[in-house]
Amino acid sequence: MHAYRTHNCAQLTQDAVGETVRLSGWVHKKRDHGGVLFVDLRDHYGITQIVADEDSPALPVLEKLKLESVVTIDGGVKARDAVAVNPNLPTGEIEVFARSVTVQSRAEDLPLIVNSAEDYPEETRLKYRFIDLRRERVHANIMLRNRVITSLRGRMIDQGFTEFQTPILGASSPEGARDYLVPSRLHPGRFYALPQAPQMFKQLLMVAGFDRYFQIAPCFRDEDLRADRSPEFYQLDFEMSFVTQEDVFNTIEPVLAGVFEEFAGDKSVTPAGEFPRIPYAEAILKYGTDKPDLRNPVLISDVGAHFEKSGFGLFEKIVGGGGTVRAIPAPGTNEKSRKFFDEMNDWARKEGFAGLGYVTRKSGEFGGPIAKNHGTEGMEKLYAELGLGENDGLFFAAGKEKDAARLAGAARTRVGETLGLIEEGAFKFCWIVDFPMFEYDEDLKKVDFSHNPFSMPQGEMEALETKDPLDILAWQYDIVCNGYELSSGAIRNHRPDIMYKAFEVAGYSKEEVDANFSGMIEAFKLGAPPHGGSAPGIDRIVMLLADEPNIREVIAFPLNQRAQDLMMGAPSAVSPAQLRDVHIRLTEQPKADPAEQVRTDNIGE
Repeated sequence: MHAYRTHNCAQLTQDAVGETVRLSGWVHKKRDHGGVLFVDLRDHYGITQIVADEDSPALPVLEKLKLESVVTIDGGVKARDAVAVNPNLPTGEIEVFARSVTVQSRAEDLPLIVNSAEDYPEETRLKYRFIDLRRERVHANIMLRNRVITSLRGRMIDQGFTEFQTPILGASSPEGARDYLVPSRLHPGRFYALPQAPQMFKQLLMVAGFDRYFQIAPCFRDEDLRADRSPEFYQLDFEMSFVTQEDVFNTIEPVLAGVFEEFAGDKSVTPAGEFPRIPYAEAILKYGTDKPDLRNPVLISDVGAHFEKSGFGLFEKIVGGGGTVRAIPAPGTNEKSRKFFDEMNDWARKEGFAGLGYVTRKSGEFGGPIAKNHGTEGMEKLYAELGLGENDGLFFAAGKEKDAARLAGAARTRVGETLGLIEEGAFKFCWIVDFPMFEYDEDLKKVDFSHNPFSMPQGEMEALETKDPLDILAWQYDIVCNGYELSSGAIRNHRPDIMYKAFEVAGYSKEEVDANFSGMIEAFKLGAPPHGGSAPGIDRIVMLLADEPNIREVIAFPLNQRAQDLMMGAPSAVSPAQLRDVHIRLTEQPKADPAEQVRTDNIGE
């Protein structure tokens, strides 16, 4: 017999009744029924019920063990009484009568209870993540992640992609987010950077002639954190040669739709080949964001023209000064009191906006200051244009175009959530396309790149030479699902002459381009194919599939919101000798961080 187990804790069924078996695992639960002890024994695979009575030598040992102790049980498989069958367990028809027990490891008092769904502070969960990972929900999330990655990898290989590994230690780039820097021991005063993405390397693989590359790529960005962002993350990074934007879409849609269909359960998924293509300008107008949640049926409209000559002076002044007015419908709010509308206005102010105007309508009667000043006839024209009914309310976001769009987008989301309009049980994908190549930077008072400077401009050199830079669009695209951006991608600018010109438009000299991007631009001078790709975020994909609101719930060992590993104590101070090795002298000694101190007074509760 094997030293630790003949079966795992999810294997035994009625067919094994009468057999002698050996199981190993953690003591998950104990139930003492007065001389008869029931123990749920748990391993990676599942749970088996162990029973010991006064005839079993295992009883006194098991009675004294604390939960989460690790044991090996020898015993006989018995059929459960009909009333005791647990249909929710694969092993629910049997139990194992313990004849002997070997204690492999005794657990002390626990900082959090594994067999409970009780919520614990995140700092406690991350400090003791190895225990938190034993909990059913977190364990299931990590296993889902494994299956998702396996599925993604198989689907990419089936489409002719080859998996490569690119360097972790690279050069810092002046573009993008803030780098994590690594000092060099052999080259004093110089630093490596951890990759924000394998962007340049994957493009160089295309220049090298490999045609279809992919990688489950680790990426690092030293940026402020939020629920859907982590400083270290993984993405399905891919690149393709001799492709158009349509080729990229046709390649990745079956991969993403297929993975979501595989793991979405009974939720619907936008089919491959049917991802809507929404131009960036349309997304900002209709949804107030370039990450629209298409489960929300509310659409924003620009209604500034209705207020050019209006009795409502504030909106008339805003429109006359070059601003805009965006309308956000609130359908079926005739039974809502004015308090609902006032609370929406208060919410907007708390979010940092001047306010959110509104009109109420009940049985055709308009209410509120805007309706009173704009007049019944004006409101009826507006409602008719928007296709609104006699019991629909309306919110307004007014101001400079960017500010109005941002407020309208946030209000659209809040209206959809508050009124229960968000479609449940659906994953709705879309592409955001036709991003502007350039934008005007109000702070620097200059034209600069809007997003990725290495995207191919639509119209190529002719557009750069003849068009207003703010009218030039890029072959750039985002994949969005349920309001989350899964990835950005682009058809790349593979021609040095067009790249120099694009940077020139943004105010960069040829010398600056050569200094900052020498590796890529020199490679492009030696024969580069047209190419493009994208990089869907694996963490966000799993977060959506697991229906988790926080990305840290689907990462085995995540950092907290202050980019700390509370379990391992990173980032940590290092010795003077280590600093000398990498030629670094601290101007100020690091102080103890109070956030690293985790409360332990709840241990054993």
